[in-house]
Amino acid sequence: MRQAEVTRNTLETKITVRIDLDGTGQGKLDTGVPFFDHMLDQIVRHGLIDLDIHCEGDTHIDDHHTVEDVGITLGQAFAKALGDKKGLRRYGHAYVPLDEALSRVVVDFSGRPGLHYFINFTRARIGNFDVDLAREFFQGFVNHAGVTVHIDNLRGDNAHHQCETVFKAFARALRMAAERDERAAGTIPSTKGAL
Repeated sequence: MRQAEVTRNTLETKITVRIDLDGTGQGKLDTGVPFFDHMLDQIVRHGLIDLDIHCEGDTHIDDHHTVEDVGITLGQAFAKALGDKKGLRRYGHAYVPLDEALSRVVVDFSGRPGLHYFINFTRARIGNFDVDLAREFFQGFVNHAGVTVHIDNLRGDNAHHQCETVFKAFARALRMAAERDERAAGTIPSTKGAL
């Protein structure tokens, strides 16, 4: 069973994440940051991941700690659910459009954290959401999932569309990379013999 539950409690946030990598795209998302919940829902729906996230954060200060710490905790849950990575496809990629916006995300469950992030948002805020926080989420995830992720927004005029295409492409790339490869069952997808 590729499932995990991770709890992270700090002075800034209290977070519980439950994940099932072989789910059907069901989610309960309550971070206290509505636009962020909308982006996390893209991961659930387009990644076909069952995901429950509950966060009590210091949003009276701002949303930074909540968004970053959810990324950290979700990354830890992914790493735990993937286990030894035997039989894993390992690599995934996706291009996703939304009207005028187009984004590409490439994922490698390499065991080595690396984020390569290129989004030139057309504005600094989407409603009340600071677009800089998207990078903080992905950095937290990458560092704690042990994954290499390349994110490129190739075009877009609407910041909401830019952000949403990135999260949808991330979901599709995660889904592909985390899938089981029947031809590689029981083997580690690396010449090193470990990831």
